[in-house]
Formats: sequence, structure tokens, C-alpha cells
Amino acid sequence: MIQQHLRQLLPEREVYPSAAFALLCGSAAAVLVWKWLGKRQIQKRMEEARRTRDEGVKKMAKAVQQFREQVPHVQTDAILSLPLLELTERLREGSLSPKTVLYTYIEKALEVTQQTNCLRHFIPECEEQLQEIQQQREKGLLYGIPVSIKDHIGHKGHLSTCGLVQCLGTVVQEDSVLVKVLKSQGAIPFAMTNVPQSLFNYDCSNPTFGQTLNPFNHHKSPGGSSGGEGALIAGGGSILGIGSDIGGSIRLPSSFCGLLNVCPLPNPVPCALGPMAKDVDSLALCMKALLCEEMFQLDPTVPPIPFNEDVYSSSAPLRVGYYDTDGYFPLPPCMRRAVQDTRRALQAAGHELVPFCPPRIHHVMNELFLKTFFADGGRAWLDFIGDTVDPSLKSQVNCCRIPRLGKKLLALILKPLVSPWLQDQSTVVSATP
Repeated sequence: MIQQHLRQLLPEREVYPSAAFALLCGSAAAVLVWKWLGKRQIQKRMEEARRTRDEGVKKMAKAVQQFREQVPHVQTDAILSLPLLELTERLREGSLSPKTVLYTYIEKALEVTQQTNCLRHFIPECEEQLQEIQQQREKGLLYGIPVSIKDHIGHKGHLSTCGLVQCLGTVVQEDSVLVKVLKSQGAIPFAMTNVPQSLFNYDCSNPTFGQTLNPFNHHKSPGGSSGGEGALIAGGGSILGIGSDIGGSIRLPSSFCGLLNVCPLPNPVPCALGPMAKDVDSLALCMKALLCEEMFQLDPTVPPIPFNEDVYSSSAPLRVGYYDTDGYFPLPPCMRRAVQDTRRALQAAGHELVPFCPPRIHHVMNELFLKTFFADGGRAWLDFIGDTVDPSLKSQVNCCRIPRLGKKLLALILKPLVSPWLQDQSTVVSATP
């Protein structure tokens, strides 16, 4: 009986390893197919996004061509050379039409993005907005002004991608507060600009829409993350743009592209939206338009404090603190020279300039800023980015993917070697006149 029972069990034991192996192979194949299908789906979304962008460019190019045929004698260079204050005045008095200004800037934006790839998408609804502002009873402070906005600033009917492939299928259902206020002031959002993947890069490139170039030197970056805005405005394709800043995302593109910016929150963690333009008067006009009753009602996080024209226009001497290095980020001589030139100009105008050094900057950057952003070892950031990684981010992504034990071992090895070098660099920068 026992032998017979063993004979019955033996075939099952012989079959079991082959069945397990087959099951394992089947599972592995299923995983590979599932990953392939996922990548293929992402690739289709990327291709569709590029196709939509290209179709939008062709549509706008055709609209500009039709306008030029209808109004062949428009002096586009004269319009593009007008500063924002003069342009708004000409629009309000009627010597220039919003339609002429809009198509003039669309034409220039087409030229700039062909050279720099700064646009993510045109906003075709700008033509409808053009009709709406002409029916408004009161002309807002930005009446008829074409405005470009950064990719992630929500506009109804369009994507808000942040440079991430995961966001390519999500269309914004409602205008953001900022877009609503801009429209209420008569502005015409006409283009959305390119950004780096996840907005967390000082370059401007993402896997879907590619690399944005600096308009002054195509071998250089426009900076990030508001790099598309910086390139478009610097190239003359927009007179006023809206970017956002957490750790330099407006300030760096403005610096790289020779623009001015307003970032009202110096704290490096809360995100601050702000205008980007070529001169101070343009920024001031934009802030006057944005700090209005509608903004205060729509966004409770904005203090209900209107723009103070008396303070802005006052000629009373100011006490201004300044520094030309923080002892952490080494600056090139040209940037430090620009700060010193500004200091001398302000002193000559009667203002008091007080030098200071930001306190405990190494502690702030290493212990507070970096460790706050990567408190989870970069896990949330890696989850956002996914498997499709832009080349400009690969080194950062690979560092975050190192296992925790590996990071600790590397820190033990590299800290004694790197720390003295960083201290030497800080001393050299601080001592440079």
C-alpha cells in the first residue's frame, strides 16, 4: 500500500518543478508585456501632445498670414519696440487695436520659438478673448496686452504638465485665479511656455517637448524652471510673462536671459507666482493689475493690500541692504560687478546702501533647504518623474535612486574630501573684491 501510494505521488513531484518554472516564466513575460504596454501608452500620449502643439503652431501661423494679408502695412517693429506703459496707453486711446498687437506678438513668438523651442503651446482661445475684451464696459490696466504664462499655470481646456508625462492626459477644467484676474484686467493669455521635467531643474528640458535654448546663445540654457518664459520675453515674443519661483525658478531665467522679475516671497519653500518683463515699469503695472479686489476675493492667501502708488512714486531716500555674494554659491565677476554698479547708482541718487551677509547660509541650504526637499530621500519626486527621465535630470535621478546604505557609505567617504574644498571656495568667494 505504501509503495503504491509513493508511485502515485512521484509523478506529481516530477511535474511540480516544470509547472513552477512555466508559471514563473509566464509571470515574467506578463510583467514585461505590461511594462511595454505602459511605455507604449506613454509614448502615444507624448506623440499626441507634440502633434497638438505642432497643429497649434500651424494654425497660428495661418491666422497671422491671414491678418497680414488683411492689414499689410502694419509696422510690427514699431509695435514690438514700445514699452509696456506706452503700449497700454496706445491701446486705451485707440491708436492701436488689440487685434494688431496680438497678431504682431504671435508672429514674433512664432519666430522666437522656432529658434529656441520656448513655447509648449499656443492658446487658440486668445482670439475669443480678443472679442470679449472689446465688449467689456471698462478697460482694465492691461487692456489688449498679450501675456504668456508658464506651463503649469492653469488655463481652461489645456494641459498643465509640469514637464511630466503622467500629466499629458489631464486637461484643466477651469482657469486659475491668476488667469481669471489677468483676463478681468483686459490681458490676453496667448501662449504657454516650456518648463523642465517636474519643474525641479535649473535647465529647461523635458522628454515631451524637448530642450529650450537661450535666445542670445543657442549653446546656453535659458535657466529654469521658468525657462520658456525667459527665452520668449528675451527674444521679444512676449512683452509680459508670468512665471513661478520656489528656489530660483523666476530669478535664474531672468538672470540668464537679461530680464527683470518680481518674486515677492524670499522664502525658498512656498511657491510664488510673479511677472517677468524687460523693465521695472512693466513689472509695476502688472502688480497694480494683479493686486486688485478680484484677486483678494478669489485667493484668500493673498493679503488684501493694493499696490501703493505713493510709495512707488516717492522720491524719498531709501535704506537698502545688499550683498554681492552669500558665501555659498560662487558668482562670476560680471554678476558681482552688476551689483556694485547698482549700488553706486543708488548711492548717487541719494539712497543709503547697507552691506550685509546672509546669516548661517550653509546651515540654511544644507540642513533646511535641501533636507526639506529631500526629507523622503527623493521618493515622491522619483514617483512623479516615473521611468521616462529627461537627459538633463538623469544625474540627479540616479543619485536619488542610490540605496540608503549606499548614500551613507558615499557620505562617509566623500565628506572629508569635499568639505575642505567647499570651505576654501567659500573663503575665496568672500575675499574676492
